Amino acid sequence: MNLCLIEDDLLLGRALAATLGDAGYRVTWLRTVEAAGRWLDAEPFDAVVIDLGLPDGDGIDVLKALRRRACVLPALIVTARDTLQVRIDGLDAGADDFLVKPFATEELLARLRAVLRRASRRGAGDPDGLGLLTVGDLSLDEARRTCTRAGQTVNLSPTEYSLLQQLMLHKNRVRTRRQLELDAMPESQGQSLDVHMSNLRRKIGSDMIRTVRGVGYLIEAPGTP
Repeated sequence: MNLCLIEDDLLLGRALAATLGDAGYRVTWLRTVEAAGRWLDAEPFDAVVIDLGLPDGDGIDVLKALRRRACVLPALIVTARDTLQVRIDGLDAGADDFLVKPFATEELLARLRAVLRRASRRGAGDPDGLGLLTVGDLSLDEARRTCTRAGQTVNLSPTEYSLLQQLMLHKNRVRTRRQLELDAMPESQGQSLDVHMSNLRRKIGSDMIRTVRGVGYLIEAPGTP
């Protein structure tokens, strides 16, 4: 997952870049509006975390420029400006979420995962962010929390469902072990990721989930080269 971090504060930027890197993101850390404009034009990022108060402008201007180009890159604002009007302005400019400094890193990661999930659902053809996910003959109905393969119901535990949901939301892209543990296993009752993945494969078919040795897992759509 390729992430753009725009934060001018040296100490905070270093800390955020390290935290995001530890969570499995590839981080490009930028400190100015000018640098952000160049990198966001050239690099296929998956999301942007952006401060508002930058030395050569305002983060809101960066967001407005992105949205004028019809760029739907998920954007999370982090700022010390804690007023209702600033929040309204940020959301109106195209931010997907808003986080006020100081904040716990756990909340930052949770909010980032949330905006990425919503973006993945939109990309899967679900503009409301809650609907039907499909890969081949495997389907996941998020509204009903049900799973079927070839029209047959597959009974999944809550953790198995969450793991499969994460893989299908990010089909054709590797999800690292760390990402899956954070997003899908907060209440795994002590069982390891490997145990849950083995049970999930047994239920939906071993052909659906591919192991990327030393990295994580992915689901590939049929016909993917």
